[in-house]
Amino acid sequence: MPKQPVSKTTPSLTDEQLAALRTLIPQAFTEGRIDFDKLRASLGDLVDDPSTALRQAQGDSSGQAAPERYSFSWAGKRDAIRILQAPSRATLIPCPEESVFNTTDTKDTTEEKENLSDLRALRGEFFSTQNLFIEGDNLEVLKLLYKPYFGRVKMIYIDPPYNTGNDFVYPDNFADPLDTYLQLTGQKDSQGNLLTSNPETGGRYHSAWLSMMYPRLFLARQLLREDGVIFVSIDDHEVHNLRLLMNEILGEENFVASVMWQKMYSGKADATHFGTFHEYILCYAKNILTAETYLLPRTEEMNARYSNPDNDPRGPWLSNDLTASGERSGGHYPIVSPSGKTFDSPQGKHWLYARHTMDELVRDNGIWFGKDSNAFPRLKRFLSDVQQGRRANTVWLYDEVGHTDEATKEVKDLFPENTELFETPKPSRLVKRMVQMTTTSGDNNIVLDFFAGSCTTAQAVLELNREDGGNRRFIMVQLPEPTGNPQFPTIAEIGKERIRRVVMRMKKEREGQLALDKPEDLSFKVFKLAPSNYRQWDGTQPDAAAYARQAELFADPLAEGWQPENVLYEVALKEGYGLNAQVEETAVKGVQRVTDLDKGQAFYLTLAGKIALNDLRPLDLKKDDLFICRDAALDDEAAANLALQCRLKTI
Repeated sequence: MPKQPVSKTTPSLTDEQLAALRTLIPQAFTEGRIDFDKLRASLGDLVDDPSTALRQAQGDSSGQAAPERYSFSWAGKRDAIRILQAPSRATLIPCPEESVFNTTDTKDTTEEKENLSDLRALRGEFFSTQNLFIEGDNLEVLKLLYKPYFGRVKMIYIDPPYNTGNDFVYPDNFADPLDTYLQLTGQKDSQGNLLTSNPETGGRYHSAWLSMMYPRLFLARQLLREDGVIFVSIDDHEVHNLRLLMNEILGEENFVASVMWQKMYSGKADATHFGTFHEYILCYAKNILTAETYLLPRTEEMNARYSNPDNDPRGPWLSNDLTASGERSGGHYPIVSPSGKTFDSPQGKHWLYARHTMDELVRDNGIWFGKDSNAFPRLKRFLSDVQQGRRANTVWLYDEVGHTDEATKEVKDLFPENTELFETPKPSRLVKRMVQMTTTSGDNNIVLDFFAGSCTTAQAVLELNREDGGNRRFIMVQLPEPTGNPQFPTIAEIGKERIRRVVMRMKKEREGQLALDKPEDLSFKVFKLAPSNYRQWDGTQPDAAAYARQAELFADPLAEGWQPENVLYEVALKEGYGLNAQVEETAVKGVQRVTDLDKGQAFYLTLAGKIALNDLRPLDLKKDDLFICRDAALDDEAAANLALQCRLKTI
């Protein structure tokens, strides 16, 4: 097999969808393109034929009336789809100096940060944690995560801008999303593209909000496992549009629930008509047939309703009605209590069970007839039979999952020096409930939040892992949106610092205690969105000489100032390897082995300027091994021989 180039961009979603369609309906393609007549013929009645409607629009009334179809659209939807389909040329670079490692002391000193930036930290401790914080525009980040994390995320929770008139609306630019991001974050000279709000005075631009949400939710769906679930917080301003949008992207059949969260415990006297006490959380499954939601722990209040007045050896119980409304054949028969008193179901009702089942319950002391055995019979339901848990309902009260004041207090307790650091956090108990419902303690589940804000979700995951001994891991994504706070100039800085302080507090809580059998992952590593390490070809040169000069630069495809660690992660990401991949030095100097343990795949990488085939012999490369190097490092003969030995890709 000849050598191949490494991937320079994220995958094209359009190409992947076409490939899937070609696999399912190959007859719909002619000379590599879709033949829509053949596609319609293949799908039959499942496809609308627009020709009838077109004829009618042109004044031809001879055809049948075209059926009207339900649809959901908005101004700018096509652009939203186009920006989704545009591959990303960005990358994620590691930032060990901003990360927190398991073996790091809780003291935060300058000397410690200098040590963290050492290459040994990157090679060792940086790979020990499974938790990730990614700073950057979430649309570009989701595109970069698409290939390595496709179908791997168990639960997603996001708290996006509500489009109330004051919150931030992401200014997506179809032409060059990365360029816009660099300008907005001050990494590049601004050309007038500034962070903007959706001001109340201009009206609530539903279309702009929908165009912002569409590509992000589409990519989020691709990251979910088949049994995965997504939760989205929203209020009355956009809940109707969000429901329609999620129906389109995830499928109306995969709707799970619309939860009403009581966010406040007291009303406001200045409310115009009604005091707003609630927000919504929409829940959808990737596939409703395989989605899993787990039982929640029972509360002490629920268990307190059970007692054991007859000292039943099976433990506490609660009595329930033994009858149901309506007459039913066989629903009337006598039941005799231990005292000899006879009972029958009242008129208009029937016994819940058939007579032989009821007789077994009486013999087994499963029926309660009162202390003197003369009361109307009731069914005994034992606490031991229901202790496995309870199903969540669609109304979440503040005393169970917290309220906005509690959320604000949580942030203030972590940041006592900043009384007004973050305006709209969610309480960690609220997010913890969603994580409890959708993940288990022992399955290494991934929890993603790509509107991370102050990183409540990260705190919820870390604390829940401590409570049940779990090994869940989080991926937080947050735009470095300016705050005006000199100590924490962006929301991303607030999020990172909150995780650090939660980790520090949890480490201090365990000081002096015996070591756990399974160490906690009280750490996280930081990545930042950045321009690609690969040179980007610009074909718009003013003259032939300038064109030739740019072509000369591409003798080395790596951009000026590239760093080995940054190139390694870009190669890994765009080849489909996760950010938790392990990097090991090999027996060959300058050659590293990169392994994604979750996927069970690995590749070898060297960025050496020259490669001698004899030096690679200790690797014992096989046909299925992937070896990646710089194209200029191999002459034609070496490249041909190496391509015969293994799968060769070049930069």
